[in-house]
Amino acid sequence: MDREPAVAGRFYRDDAAGLAAEVDGFLAAGRGEGGAAPAIGLIAPHAGYVYSGAIAGEGYARVRVTDTVLVLGPNHTGLGAPAALWPDGRWRTPIGDVPVDPALTAALSDGPGVQSDDTAHRFEHSLEVQVPFLQRSRPGVSIAALCLSHLSLADCRRIAGTVASATSRPGILVVASSDMSHYLPAETARALDQRALDRILALDPEGLYEVVHRERITMCGIVPATVMLLAARERGATRAELVRYGNSGEASGDLRRVVGYAAVVVR
Repeated sequence: MDREPAVAGRFYRDDAAGLAAEVDGFLAAGRGEGGAAPAIGLIAPHAGYVYSGAIAGEGYARVRVTDTVLVLGPNHTGLGAPAALWPDGRWRTPIGDVPVDPALTAALSDGPGVQSDDTAHRFEHSLEVQVPFLQRSRPGVSIAALCLSHLSLADCRRIAGTVASATSRPGILVVASSDMSHYLPAETARALDQRALDRILALDPEGLYEVVHRERITMCGIVPATVMLLAARERGATRAELVRYGNSGEASGDLRRVVGYAAVVVR
């Protein structure tokens, strides 16, 4: 079963050469002096590339993308199972096809609460927009894709245990797809997002889950980020690094109603 692009031509370019050049430009601009280094997890934004592509690219430029990657994304559509695992086949982008890794997918499907379900994925953009970055960072990459609805912290812990076990060998990168605060003045968004980022940087997934709910921070990928951090901690993560924070107003010029974006690497 192949997953066809749902947002090509809207969130990113729909021609192969143009998309590859755009993503390569984001990656090149984001490379720091240290270059890419091994990582356990990455939080990357999932808006249209004109808004968040540079921040996502900077995040991907700082991690060594593994041969197989698990992508966790939030369910914006409300369709499908609460923890929906894409079953098999390929994910298609204008650049080409990315195979679904059968071993990782099978390991995840054995976990409690995870269901094989393509419905949640068909129109969901949060996982799709990560795939071109993976393709250009690691030609020949394969993926597993898990789309998560809003879950309790207890359910996040159960799924994180499965993720940690499935990704521990041979050290698979886990990408959590998330934007930050939505449709607030830029300074308000930054202040709220900093409260969430403080917990992420402290490797405190329980604190992240709590502060986002208490402060009503509209971080759409709170569940993927929580699951990734819980699994990363179980896998021995020792630190998290904020690569870059920004918002949509930097591209649009409208700072009255912005969406926040952050790239965070967990090692």
